[in-house]
Amino acid sequence: MGTRPRLPRQFRGTNRTRSAAACLLLAAAVVTPLGAGTSTASAFGPNTSHGAQIKDSVWGGYVAQGSFGRITGSWVEPHATCTSANDLFAPWVGIDGYGSQTVEQTGVQTDCSSGSPRLSAWYEMYPAEPVYWDDPVFEGDSMTGSVVSDGGGSYTLTLTDNTRGWTEHTTQYLGAQNVSAEAIIESPTQSYPSFDRLDFSGITIDGQVFDAFNPQPLTSGGYSPGPLQNGAFSMSPGGSSPHRSHPASRPSTVRY
Repeated sequence: MGTRPRLPRQFRGTNRTRSAAACLLLAAAVVTPLGAGTSTASAFGPNTSHGAQIKDSVWGGYVAQGSFGRITGSWVEPHATCTSANDLFAPWVGIDGYGSQTVEQTGVQTDCSSGSPRLSAWYEMYPAEPVYWDDPVFEGDSMTGSVVSDGGGSYTLTLTDNTRGWTEHTTQYLGAQNVSAEAIIESPTQSYPSFDRLDFSGITIDGQVFDAFNPQPLTSGGYSPGPLQNGAFSMSPGGSSPHRSHPASRPSTVRY
């Protein structure tokens, strides 16, 4: 498919404008689809709270810092209940965005602007707008995403719905730094729908289990990560007290 960004089906042909919090100026991008009026799509951008001494972050989950070329991870789409029309969030896996101003990422968005949860698969090469795929996604679906860098500015992003049996992938180009890798939930509107638990699993970086890189836990919107064990963890309201693994040694440079 082309690289022109498209809005998910529920926004096409409408003039609805989604309002995002002013403090997340980096997390909004305006998109004008063909044959439609001006509408606003929210972008899943960098963690602007990086380095701040705060209890709640733009991102929730785990983020590793280092020199990385590949991340792969799976999650299960939760049953989400809309609490307002502003509720919007996505689980995703990606490279960059923690200490850098680009993010190469893919995931599934849950949008409550219509009054009920609507799920859309997407990828994003931030600061470009998100691009949406038309494939169906439903709560309970098992998803697997991956982002792979060739080290020269080329990125292959792949998203698979293991439950529905479809796969999408694209190759994009961006002058990025590859300085972090993450498995995250994020709400650009700072308004999460309600869900009891979201499970990530099988997370690897450059072929090694996520735990080996001593990733940092982050809480977002009241959702906290539980303990990271063998590349798996859960996000839940309040969550368990997260801990970081402490391997005997951490490679300073990872090759793949």
